[in-house]
Order: sequence, then C-alpha cells, then structure tokens
Amino acid sequence: MKINILVPMLSALVLTGCLVTPRRGGGLELVPILPTIVEIGDEPYYEHQGYHYFYSNDRWHYSTTRNGPWTELPRSHWPKETRHRGHDDHHDRR
Repeated sequence: MKINILVPMLSALVLTGCLVTPRRGGGLELVPILPTIVEIGDEPYYEHQGYHYFYSNDRWHYSTTRNGPWTELPRSHWPKETRHRGHDDHHDRR
C-alpha cells in the first residue's frame, strides 16, 4: 500500500523541473525549465540540457534543434532574469 503513495509523490517531484508536451508524430517530451539566470550573447540562442532556446521580443521559445520548429515556452519555465553579455542592462521577469 505504501508503494501506491510513494510513486505519485516521486513522479510529482521529478516532473516539477520539466514541461511535458506532446511530441510531433506522437508521444510526449519533457522540456527542462531554464535556470534562474540566463545570459545570452550577440545571438539570442541558449542551449540547456539538449534543448535550444530562442529569446525574441521578450519571449522564450524552445526546440530540439537550433533550426526549429519553435514552440513558445510557458512563462512558468522562463528564467527570472535574462542577461545580455556586453550590455549593462538586463531584463527581470515580473
């Protein structure tokens, strides 16, 4: 009986760090949450745990390849702060 309680609790803990989305062609994929602070350079791309992220117009998108197709990342998975290397200003998530 205790195993029936343990499995859902562990699953909930593991999945809080990921986004579960439908995969093209069927199935599901787990997309990791971005770190608290992300620093991007001249190009608005960031790679994290095998996924590519694209920052444009104050929005984050993700893909399994740098060429897309891009899917908008839910705000709950955005970093709290996006920094631009070589710039003094940065954007805080509100």
